[in-house]
Amino acid sequence: MPGLLALVGGDEFHPGNEPHDSRLVAAAGGRPIYVVATAARDNPGAAVATARRWFASLGSDVEELRVRSPVEARSKSTAAQALDAGLIYIAGGDPGWAVEVLRGSRVWAAIAEAWRRGAALAASSAGAMALCQWSLIRARWPDRTRRRPAEGLGLVPGCAFLPHFDTFGERWIPSAQKELGTDTLLVGVDERTAALWDEPGWSATGAGAVTLVTGSERRRFAAPAAVVGLPVPATDPGPASA
Repeated sequence: MPGLLALVGGDEFHPGNEPHDSRLVAAAGGRPIYVVATAARDNPGAAVATARRWFASLGSDVEELRVRSPVEARSKSTAAQALDAGLIYIAGGDPGWAVEVLRGSRVWAAIAEAWRRGAALAASSAGAMALCQWSLIRARWPDRTRRRPAEGLGLVPGCAFLPHFDTFGERWIPSAQKELGTDTLLVGVDERTAALWDEPGWSATGAGAVTLVTGSERRRFAAPAAVVGLPVPATDPGPASA
């Protein structure tokens, strides 16, 4: 049976994330915990160091599952590491780069397989964006608000993710709806908050709320409420890479 899945709205590895991160650590069951710093392309080492300090405060050791480039995403040894994981956490950063590196790769196939076998999987901000059907990347530089969709990893189908919803992610709604259509589900998650999948449903955990946006309708689910209307994760997110 698939493991826990957490889509975190950002500001990961800081106080306020204990409600979901503690559950993720418990779900790891003593097996290895890895952080994936693909999206943190400007300073992946800093992202890994921050993750180590944070999980140490929760009583757990963390190592990097190193997949910083397309070449590393093809690594057989890294894929083998992923399959042995109890928890894999994909940090935030650049959503376009995260998708470009991971989509169709051997390592992503192994991460998805580990989750299907029961490992916990978490992703924050750009990492969570990449896990959905579409990842909303910057349409033009330096405009941070206007977004265009790129094909995501498809683990959570039929939707796009709006991180940092309580600070700036809400401003992405007009361009997202223009590009994807107003009927497409947009999933807004506040910082230090997660939409947490635990069979058989989703719930909100953490400091804020999960907001589902379709057209002009908004449904807000403050933690610890059940989140109704978020698609069931795909147990087969696509063909593995050779």
